[in-house]
Amino acid sequence: MDKIIVTRDYNGEIIELWQDAFGDSREDVIFFLQNAKNINCLCFYNNTLLCSMLFLVDCKVKGVDFKYIYAACTSESARDKGYMSNLLTYCREKYNNLILIPADKDLVNYYSKRKFKHKIDIKDILFNERDEIKEYLFEGCSLENPFALAYVYKKGE
Repeated sequence: MDKIIVTRDYNGEIIELWQDAFGDSREDVIFFLQNAKNINCLCFYNNTLLCSMLFLVDCKVKGVDFKYIYAACTSESARDKGYMSNLLTYCREKYNNLILIPADKDLVNYYSKRKFKHKIDIKDILFNERDEIKEYLFEGCSLENPFALAYVYKKGE
């Protein structure tokens, strides 16, 4: 049975999936999880197996509240089954304003197909986090000119 869980209880499976997906050290992942204050993790489980997850970080864009999607990933064995799409749909149903920085051109395409269509300058994203945490939130993009993509709810969508 598939289910989505929202948590701030960052157990070993969350840390391991992050490490597998992004190659970060256990210490770096734990530092982020212990020191970021405005985050929640959304986890997609198939039965009891963690398949996909993403973090939602509170932020503002030009004075408007947004949820920033960070560290979105799916375990290698669970890819191409729609689990991340399910998480993104859940986010769009719960939050009016979402934003993320796609890591590469393929992800620009992926997120655009999932209603993240508004291009935003990353300089317009403001976090209420320590500087060390802000560094995490802006790293990992290989685009020559990084930008953010936003989903903004429109009635009837």
